[in-house]
Amino acid sequence: MSFALIQKVNDEQRKAAVVDAKSGDTVRVHQKIKEGNKERIQIFEGVVIRVDRAKSHTARITVRKIASGVGVEKSFLLHSPLVEKIEITRRSKVRRNFLSYLRKRSGKSARLKAVKFDREGVNDLSDPHAEAEAARLKEEAKAAAEAKAAEKAAEEAELAAKQAEVEARHAES
Repeated sequence: MSFALIQKVNDEQRKAAVVDAKSGDTVRVHQKIKEGNKERIQIFEGVVIRVDRAKSHTARITVRKIASGVGVEKSFLLHSPLVEKIEITRRSKVRRNFLSYLRKRSGKSARLKAVKFDREGVNDLSDPHAEAEAARLKEEAKAAAEAKAAEKAAEEAELAAKQAEVEARHAES
């Protein structure tokens, strides 16, 4: 198989826009969970302790939280269809990519110093270029539908004229 073919498949599976989560961020990951025939959204909130392959289609974050006094870590593939969305709720100042030292710490020593950031700006995934393209396509579809409707109306008018002509012939005879 050629590299171009593999690259094409990878790009198709990739999400258009993903939140730029960094180590030290506190995030809320909305994940789809299937139980039998029912589907629901489960939220996992914790600190990102690891970011792997951020620019790849296999980008992954590892999120850690303390649940009932026990540390729980979960890895999420950013481009997975099971990950509905990721919200960054807090940014912290960290000086390394892998925060594995937080596993050994608890209480006040596990705290990270928060920094101010634009929460709405970071979590907004709208792409103005893609939105403009979608609006243009919508306008083209609307124009095509109007042209088709006008063509159909012209056909109906032609059929009505033919019908009137046939009725007039029958009335003469």
